[in-house]
Amino acid sequence: MAQNNEFKTKIGLIAATVGSAVGLGNVWRFPAETQANGGAAFLLLYVACVFVLGIPVMLAEFSLGRAGKSDSVGVFRKLAPGKAWWIAGAGGLLASYLILCFYMVVEGWTLEYLWQSVTGGLFEPVNPLPAASSIEAEDYLFSHKMADYICSVWPPLIFTAIVIIINIGVLTGGVQKGIERLSNVLMPLLFIVLAALCVVSLTLPGASEGVKWFLAPDFSKITAHTVINALGQTFFSLSLGMGILITYSAYYPAETRLTRTSVIVAMSSLLVALLVGLIIFPAVSSFGLADHSLRGATLVFQTLPEVFAFLPLSRLWASLFFVLLFVAALTSTVSISEVTVAFFRDRFGMSRLKAVLTALCPLLIFSSLCSLSFSTLSEFTIFGLTIFDFLDYFSTNVLLPLVSIGICLYVGWFAPDRLLARQLTNQGTIRSRATSLILFVIRWVAPPVIALILISNWL
Repeated sequence: MAQNNEFKTKIGLIAATVGSAVGLGNVWRFPAETQANGGAAFLLLYVACVFVLGIPVMLAEFSLGRAGKSDSVGVFRKLAPGKAWWIAGAGGLLASYLILCFYMVVEGWTLEYLWQSVTGGLFEPVNPLPAASSIEAEDYLFSHKMADYICSVWPPLIFTAIVIIINIGVLTGGVQKGIERLSNVLMPLLFIVLAALCVVSLTLPGASEGVKWFLAPDFSKITAHTVINALGQTFFSLSLGMGILITYSAYYPAETRLTRTSVIVAMSSLLVALLVGLIIFPAVSSFGLADHSLRGATLVFQTLPEVFAFLPLSRLWASLFFVLLFVAALTSTVSISEVTVAFFRDRFGMSRLKAVLTALCPLLIFSSLCSLSFSTLSEFTIFGLTIFDFLDYFSTNVLLPLVSIGICLYVGWFAPDRLLARQLTNQGTIRSRATSLILFVIRWVAPPVIALILISNWL
């Protein structure tokens, strides 16, 4: 692999990999899952799952990518020529592209909300407002705003097209000038905005109740369902099974310490999730919105704007939050897109520009169909699900677990002799005391646990 297809600096390598993991899964999905699964008990399980299962599976993907120095399909072609293991890589490639189809839509929503926050349109009244209490009136206002911004036809389509063009621009710059440069700027910005919003939220009156609910576990809330959801959130938030970590680790220099990198990425992902929770739950508790629906789009695009409406400088805090959300979305879509771009480059010998256009231009159609599933195509369903929901369910609940099982089985049992050990020790130049434990988890723990997630989702 050419030198300009490797990350140039250690900081850039970490920033890019953290950016691939820290995305909408942490800022959007995590708080909704936490609210639905009992608060602090779910958080505790999630943290345990990241360390016990997430890091070992991440290291399996890192080892494959750096050993094979190719795309998610190519690594298996190189390491297991003539065998069917490439199907696992192809599954990750398909999953990442299906996720990309609806993630671009969500990223378009975040950009529109950012624009409306900056211009003040988000807080302009909707007429006629009902004669009701202030909270009910705010709920009415922002539910109608969400319908206008998400469930209409043209604004979501336009903003989806804009974010696709932005992604094309970033990816055309390549690994160093595109992905690494973007990550070096956006990841520090993300943490700065998180810290600022966290300070504001924690100083609100009554915020302590929200903090207590988020951080003081009630162990009676832990059920088998909670454990399974915590495992699912771990795989989603760390981008496991999507081909992203295989693709990015193919850009790692030989001296990169994989174990250290995996711990930094996992800790950063957990830190973002923790800070997001400390922003959202104290704020909704402070303004009496804790009983509102905190699920999916409603949480981010309706409940939180209600919170900002109660604050002084509403436009400022709303703008900062949607900057945060847009940064998380952009780092996610750039990372996911690179999986397909790398595939076209390595498999078909395309130039980067041609590979980027081949990968992303079809999204102008596919993502538009996902967007329209909230409006003109809302009655069109696949197995009872809208296009958006079907792609979400099939990719995250079916493909990601299957791909992760395949990766663990290959690395644990069928990879070239001592592949994992050689990669974790940088070909024997450094010590790695955790190699045996990581291999044990990859062989004996991860496959049955992931299979449990898969079966539970089907049932």
